[in-house]
Amino acid sequence: MSHSGYQCLVPCVFTYIMPRMKVNLGGVYAAAVTPLTASRQPDLNGLPRLLDFLEQRGCHGSLLLGTTGEGPSFSGKERTGLWQAAAEWRRGHAGFRLLAGTGTPSLRESVDLTQAAFGLGFEAVVALPPFFFRSAGENGLYDWFAHLIESGVPKDRLLLGYHIPAVSGVPLPLSLLQRLDAAYPSRFGGLKDSSGNLDSARSYAAGLPGKAVMVGNDKMLGPGLAVGAAGCITAGANLHSPHLRAIYDAHHNGQETSALQSQLDALRAAMDAMPPAPAYVKAMLHARHGLPRWPVMPPLKDFNAEQSKAAMDALAQLKAA
Repeated sequence: MSHSGYQCLVPCVFTYIMPRMKVNLGGVYAAAVTPLTASRQPDLNGLPRLLDFLEQRGCHGSLLLGTTGEGPSFSGKERTGLWQAAAEWRRGHAGFRLLAGTGTPSLRESVDLTQAAFGLGFEAVVALPPFFFRSAGENGLYDWFAHLIESGVPKDRLLLGYHIPAVSGVPLPLSLLQRLDAAYPSRFGGLKDSSGNLDSARSYAAGLPGKAVMVGNDKMLGPGLAVGAAGCITAGANLHSPHLRAIYDAHHNGQETSALQSQLDALRAAMDAMPPAPAYVKAMLHARHGLPRWPVMPPLKDFNAEQSKAAMDALAQLKAA
């Protein structure tokens, strides 16, 4: 193991809890929010409650500490502690898949986090590109991801690239991903495409046959599945996973999805009208589903009472329409 910086942070972090097997990543995944205490510490007791909720409402799995999970706002020790809590919960929920957001601007830290997630039995990691040196170019990005895969990803686990250029500022071109696929066919799993662009999803799916292209916007699920996407990883799945699962199941049963997708599009539009997503999702999980009122980490701001009422009113109008 090339780096050991996280071995002391979580006991037995490199002991595999789940038996190794070929990973199928298709399905509906929540880009889960991160439960926090009132003092903004990770709520390790709240996380199992959230995962129970997501599983019961049809999610195939969850991405922990991605964008909606405010991943870059947490230390390595906090991340691994949350992942360990999820791995312990998953002992009684073997069919639920766990993905970890592990990309940071630091290659060494990204390797350590990736090793820690796989040591806890996670199926895959979703890795942002290094987003500080934005002009590094494709060859530099290839070297970075190649080192991350070689040092951090076991041969029977998967790395997904995270294409979210509006946030990271660093796009993942198809040519880069094809090079990674050619070099590491058993460890490169595809990508999360959060561009919100159907042409982008179509291009990735056509150019990466056999790999999981996971759309990152709820509006893209039905259209994305139709052009070859394997599923979705979305913020909206925290709240609307039954709608997403209905679309996913209908597609795989050869049924029309446009009416279901239209309903979901309206729900997603209501969320997009009140950014940022982490604060909105946490407020609605509390107001609509009775989960704790988890705060967000600075620099994000929690919803106030007026914002929460406006969000609930907007959803009530959709229900009445």
